[in-house]
Amino acid sequence: MLPLQGMLVVTLEHAIAAPFCTRQLADLGARVIKVERPGEGDFARAYDTRARGSASHFVWCNRSKESLTLDLKNPGARAVLQKLVERADVLVQNLAPGATARMGLDHASLAPIHPRVVVCDISGYGDGGPYTEKKAYDLLIQSESGFVSVTGTPEHPSKAGLSIADIAAGMYAYSSVLAALLERGRTGRGQRLEISMLEAMSEWMGYPLFYTFEGQPPPVRAGASHAAIYPYGPFTCGDGKSVVLGVQHDREWTAFCNKVLLQPALAKQYLGNANRLAQKDKLFGIIDAVFSKLTAAQLIERLEDAQIANAQLNEMADLWKHPQLRARQRWAEIGTPGGPVPALYPPHHLSGDEPPPMGPVPALGQHTDAILAELGYSAADIARLRAERAV
Repeated sequence: MLPLQGMLVVTLEHAIAAPFCTRQLADLGARVIKVERPGEGDFARAYDTRARGSASHFVWCNRSKESLTLDLKNPGARAVLQKLVERADVLVQNLAPGATARMGLDHASLAPIHPRVVVCDISGYGDGGPYTEKKAYDLLIQSESGFVSVTGTPEHPSKAGLSIADIAAGMYAYSSVLAALLERGRTGRGQRLEISMLEAMSEWMGYPLFYTFEGQPPPVRAGASHAAIYPYGPFTCGDGKSVVLGVQHDREWTAFCNKVLLQPALAKQYLGNANRLAQKDKLFGIIDAVFSKLTAAQLIERLEDAQIANAQLNEMADLWKHPQLRARQRWAEIGTPGGPVPALYPPHHLSGDEPPPMGPVPALGQHTDAILAELGYSAADIARLRAERAV
């Protein structure tokens, strides 16, 4: 039996933060019912058509869920949602600030009639303060949190290449829901959880925050290299391929000089990370002169022999066929409206024989009639709701 088997999660979600949270809950066995707007659904469905006609973001974040379409401006649809939420263990939402309260679906409204429900509200900036109503997208939160200011090259600040602020908020929401369910097991009461994207990203910015304590200069933007350690980052080999390596301390530096550069005399000359960092331009010339005569495979062989941490600078095509993922049998297959696609198993490994569900990505409204029937609506009731465009 999976850890969350028997739990019902209802989610009013769109984009990435909330869907990423609830997909983790589905991976642990929860039944997740995704409420979507009729006709268009979660707007992330339309981001692209890369995965057999479905959007790449949507396929990533929405497997193993059921799709129920409801027009929440319609009283009949709100009545359906109220019935459903009263059965739920968890309600997750990342609608506009105040939207669920106006529908009577905030924790304050639900707790008197359903004291066991856990309500998780995900927003850009949280309740209260001058930014409460401010729109928040991933890039905007990356910028507000200072992340963009420490990422990129000295000339050009850069955002992360994926939705890191959404992922941060989604993972804090996921772990908070699990903690709230554990507490409910002791007290019998649910609670409200509030996750702010800005606060999630600010927590992840702890290192540069303390690095600039009391007005000290910020870390320099170092591209794919390290702002405070050298050598650490990508280096180009003679075959045009790049290898990423990291030398953390003087013992590794000595091994690097002896077994990789084959120049033992350099070790004493550049002892101390601060010394190496101060002379990194000169050191780069020495290192590049050696690496330019090696293939990536030859360099990796030397680095492995010296026990220096290293990696290939892979692209997405390389990740699809990564030998470690293949050897550990991390690939499964999931259904989508356009046909099956490969998908990675979730990173958690649970003992026992029960695998993660790895269910299909739902078509818009695919489960509407079945869920309505489960809530006690007759065929005539469902036809009426459809005629009224409530579903």
